Amino acid sequence: MQQLYNPRYLYLNGTFVSGQGIITQGNKILDIGPCSVLKDKYPSAQPCDWSSLVLIPGTVNVHNHCFQSILRGLSCDRPFLEWRDNALYKFSNRFSQKDIYNAAVFAFGEMMKYGVTTVCDFFYLHQFGKESDKMIIQAAKDVGIRLVLSRTMYDWDGAPSGYVENIETAVHNTEELMQEYNSDPSQMTKVLPAPHSLHAASPEMVIAGHALAKKYNCGYHIHVAEEPFEVEQVKKEHGGLTPVEFLDSLGVVDDTMTIVHGVWLKDSEIDTLGKAHAHLAYCPSSNMFLADGITDIPHMRKAGVQIGLGSDGACSNNRISIFEEMRMTSLLQKANTCDAMCLNYNDVFNMGTKDGASLLGLPAGEIKPGYLADFVGISIDDISMQPISDSGEQLLPNIVYSMQPSAIRRVVVNGKLTVNDCNLLTITETTIVNKVRQLMKNIGA
Repeated sequence: MQQLYNPRYLYLNGTFVSGQGIITQGNKILDIGPCSVLKDKYPSAQPCDWSSLVLIPGTVNVHNHCFQSILRGLSCDRPFLEWRDNALYKFSNRFSQKDIYNAAVFAFGEMMKYGVTTVCDFFYLHQFGKESDKMIIQAAKDVGIRLVLSRTMYDWDGAPSGYVENIETAVHNTEELMQEYNSDPSQMTKVLPAPHSLHAASPEMVIAGHALAKKYNCGYHIHVAEEPFEVEQVKKEHGGLTPVEFLDSLGVVDDTMTIVHGVWLKDSEIDTLGKAHAHLAYCPSSNMFLADGITDIPHMRKAGVQIGLGSDGACSNNRISIFEEMRMTSLLQKANTCDAMCLNYNDVFNMGTKDGASLLGLPAGEIKPGYLADFVGISIDDISMQPISDSGEQLLPNIVYSMQPSAIRRVVVNGKLTVNDCNLLTITETTIVNKVRQLMKNIGA
C-alpha cells in the first residue's frame, strides 16, 4: 500500500522545505515532491495528514544496553567500577528469560517514544545462550523498533557467569544468529559480533569477532578506552602498547571496527582510526554521568572517523533519547574546547541520524527514495519549538537545542505508525510500567 505524507515542513537534503511530501510503499520511501504533484501521480495513495508536523528522519541509537533500563537509579553518583559492581554485577544473574524480554520492551518502548527508530543494543546477558538474544529480538519486534543486536563476546571470568562464553561457544552462537536474521529483507533485525573490550575479551576473542565481521561483510563493535584503568591495564599486559596500538597489532583496526567511547586515546591513536576508516559510537551523557572524561570529537572528525551517537544503558545516563545526545555532544565539546564553532547543530543532527545509520550499514537516517521509511513527526505548535518563522530557519537549532519530548507527536518505523499523539501504539505505557514493577520484584531491586 502506498501512503502520502504532507508535512508542514520536510527535512530534505539538509534543509527544511514546505509544500513537499513523500510517498511510501511498504517499508520504503518511494518518491518525494510537491504534494499536489504526488496526489496526481499516485491517486490511490492513502493520505496521512501531517500538516501540523515537521517530518524528519528517525534517530539512530548506535549504543545501548537494554537490560540496564531496569537498573536506572540504583547506582548513581559513583565511580565506574563501584557503579558496575553495585548495579550490573549485583543484579545480572537474577534475570529470567521473561525478565530479559520485559526489560527490553521497557527500554525500546521508552526510546521509541523519544524518536529512536533504530537501536544498536550491545547485549551480554547470556545465561540462557541464544535464547537470551532471542528475547531481545522478540521484544524489538513486539515494540516495533528496528534492532541491530551487537551480540557481545565475553570471556573474562571476573564477570558474572551469565556474561561468559568460551571462544568456540561465542562464535558458534553469534554466527548462528547472524545466519538466521541478517537475511531479513525488511532489515528490522540484524546481528553483529561485539567482543566486549580489551579488559573483558581476550585477544583471541577480539580476533574471532573481527573474523566474523570480515566473513559476513559487516561491522563489529568493541568498547575501547572508556576509563583510564583500561588503558593502564592494556599497557601493562602488552608491552606498553595503548589500546588502539594493541588492537592494530592484532590486525583488527579497519573499516569494520566501531569503537565505543574512545575517551582516553592519544592523538596518534585517533589518526590510526581515521586512516583505517573506523567508526565511533559516542555516548556523551554516559561519559559525563560516570565521570569518564571527554572524547576528542573535533580531532575524530578531522581524522576521518565516522561518528554516531549512543545513549548507553539507562543506568549510566539516565535518559535514552538521541535528541538529548545531539544537544550534549555539541555543548560538551564547546565547553571542552572553548570554541563555540567546533561543532554545530547540523553536525550533531547528522551524527544522530544518517551518520549513525551508515555506521550500522542501514539505508536509513535520511529522507531519500529507496531508503527505509523511518521518520518522526514533531509538532510545530509545541512551546519548546517556538519561535518558528515562515522560512523555518529556526527549526533545526530548536530541534537540537530546545525541543522537549512533548513535541515528538508521531513515529513511523518501517512504514508503520508506532507512536501517535505521543502514545505508543504497539503496547501501552501502563502495560510497560506494570511489567517494570513486577520485574523489580523478580530481581529483588
